[in-house]
Amino acid sequence: MSTPRLVEAFYSRIWNSGDLAASDELLSEGFLFRGSLGAEMHGREAFREYVQSVRTALKEYRCDILDCISEGNEAFARMRFSGLHVSPFRGFAPTGKEVYWQAAALFGFNGGVISKLWVLGDLAGLDSLLKANASLE
Repeated sequence: MSTPRLVEAFYSRIWNSGDLAASDELLSEGFLFRGSLGAEMHGREAFREYVQSVRTALKEYRCDILDCISEGNEAFARMRFSGLHVSPFRGFAPTGKEVYWQAAALFGFNGGVISKLWVLGDLAGLDSLLKANASLE
């Protein structure tokens, strides 16, 4: 089964390209979101601020869909997130080194848009990498 169009557009347009205006087209007004870094928020504006904060800390930020399955009004994706650590992130000073982590994302769709997204990220692995990168400085 192929990756649902909305999931692909969500990652390619909003996260990878930084097109925050695409959130108006792809997300419901009351979008519910729990990000891979643990933040929970409600609404497009809060989500846009979260995206901007991550993309500021991690230059060349990328979201790669490793696997995705869908059924009915839901989709589940296994993801890899990465970027260059250029600003303070998760309590670590910038190192200029690449960081990455994997996550699992559960999407809910309603009315042709994404209405909710719950993402569980491997924060222990991410923090371990950030710590290792910091010790190389």
